[in-house]
Amino acid sequence: MAVTPGHTGDAVVAGETRSFPTRVVPPVELPASTSYLAGAAAAQLGWKGVVLPEVTILGRRVCVVARLRTDVHAERIACGIGPVADRTTVATWTWPEFAPTAPPPAADIVGVLSVARHWRTGMAATVPFARYGEAAMVLPSSAVLSKDYVDNCLPRARSYGLSVVSADADATVALDLSGRREQPLLPQDPVSRWINEMVYEQLLASYDLPVA
Repeated sequence: MAVTPGHTGDAVVAGETRSFPTRVVPPVELPASTSYLAGAAAAQLGWKGVVLPEVTILGRRVCVVARLRTDVHAERIACGIGPVADRTTVATWTWPEFAPTAPPPAADIVGVLSVARHWRTGMAATVPFARYGEAAMVLPSSAVLSKDYVDNCLPRARSYGLSVVSADADATVALDLSGRREQPLLPQDPVSRWINEMVYEQLLASYDLPVA
């Protein structure tokens, strides 16, 4: 029997190729649904607000915790200005000539979190939002017990100011790292204004409130 070089698990026998089973590492599974873990993590972090369903913002799958500014919402409804999804339009609101008449943000974003199986996925999702406010990752307990996590994740998470919440097999969450921000938050810009509009729209849907 000759083993073909460079093809682990394949062997050539009498001109035929046979594949032998190779060791498969089972994927890390989340102990509960994303919505449940996001809600439990928000409570653990002390984030007060509505835990919105997971959504894609800036190409990242995240759950936002936010509160509706009811007075601003009432004002915008009166003026006929509901959530604005068009990113180009929202970008003009930060221009000096339009800023004085732009509608005010109608949502208070408490924090943004990602529920992920691996810290690299969670970090990639949350880092863009950490520039503007609180951000956190929710990971299975098995993911925070590795040398890779200790050596590579924790230093990066601290530098970005990310919090890390772990969830055990029973979906019980615990705070593994409390984020402390070393860099100042970015001021309001076209990206943060557009994110606020997306969250505003989600909040109205969650409250089943009218849109202007």
